[in-house]
Amino acid sequence: MIPIKYNTRNLRVRWVTTLLTVVGTGMIVWSSCLLFSLVEGLQHSMTVSGDPLDLIVLRKGSSNEVNGGYAKDKADTILTLSGIARDEKGMPLAAPELLYIPVVARNDGSRTNIILRGVSPASRALRPNFEMIPGEGHYFTPGRGECVVSRNVSKRFKGAKIGGLIKVGEKQVYRVVGLFTASGSAAESEVWVDIKDLSRDIAREGSVSCVQLRASSPADLEQIKKTIDNDTQFKLEAHREKEFYAKQSATGNFLKVAGTLIAVLLTIGAMFAAANTMYAAVGARTREIGTLRALGFSQFDILVSFLGESILLCLLGGALGLLATLPLSAFSFGMSNFNTFSESTVTFRFGPLVMGVAVAMTFAMGVFGGLFPAIRAVRMDVIKALREL
Repeated sequence: MIPIKYNTRNLRVRWVTTLLTVVGTGMIVWSSCLLFSLVEGLQHSMTVSGDPLDLIVLRKGSSNEVNGGYAKDKADTILTLSGIARDEKGMPLAAPELLYIPVVARNDGSRTNIILRGVSPASRALRPNFEMIPGEGHYFTPGRGECVVSRNVSKRFKGAKIGGLIKVGEKQVYRVVGLFTASGSAAESEVWVDIKDLSRDIAREGSVSCVQLRASSPADLEQIKKTIDNDTQFKLEAHREKEFYAKQSATGNFLKVAGTLIAVLLTIGAMFAAANTMYAAVGARTREIGTLRALGFSQFDILVSFLGESILLCLLGGALGLLATLPLSAFSFGMSNFNTFSESTVTFRFGPLVMGVAVAMTFAMGVFGGLFPAIRAVRMDVIKALREL
């Protein structure tokens, strides 16, 4: 076999071509990772929002919380159903909530819709890993016009830092008193206020958008769901939270398909670029190939050597692209949620799936980009190659 140091020395001697190929491959891997991490971040925010024992109760026929409102007395009746889990104080883990979607200002001066959620005491326990960030304020006190936001929201919206005022109407403002985290779930795209404060400010006393509750067991969940769905007096429908958020995340399927298609096209382009580089290398190294054959190296040895160079080039480019994406994991971006017509804050997620796709892409670039040039190299006539000396 031809030693690997022969290939690394050739790459070092042809450093300009090597650098251009590595940088080009790195840019393709970087852009593809951005697309996949965007979709991964969106799907993660919806996936972690659901609990197997949780139900979301909406008005029958409603597909989301925005148009799923109903009278508060129905919500109060739901809270009395048997089978609802209870916290350590014996209070039911069920929370009437109210949604309002005002237009607020971003830090850059533009304006967009955002979800303002009026919550009940049990709302915190019904969100995965909801907790106030230590040293970043405290939870709001009902009746004082206070609110809490996620760190991502505080970075993106005007007045959303601790002590700031979020203006949600002509006269309605809420003072930010704390920052929270919720494992990257959909809650991190919302502003949380007391449900009584919100219902008073927007003149919607006596109504709720939904009730979120947690059943004590799978059997209790089925019984609660059956009771709500079949009660003609309620005219409500209980959705399993996992299924509800799975439907909400369906808007990300288009991004996933589009991102995959773009990544495939970019990969094909990179294969041609790698093939072009390797074809040029074969043409410039005819004498080397003839000498290697004369020294007794087989066609298979030369094939493996040239193919190995191509794979090495692309893997270096892939590593460069992955390193360039790592700083972006600290950034978030906003995108429109077409179910609520509000902005969802999504964080780039470079998890094992994204990393695995990047490695597979770079290996494919190296193999298919270097295969045909390597075949051309091994098919060279030894005598003609040596005449190039």
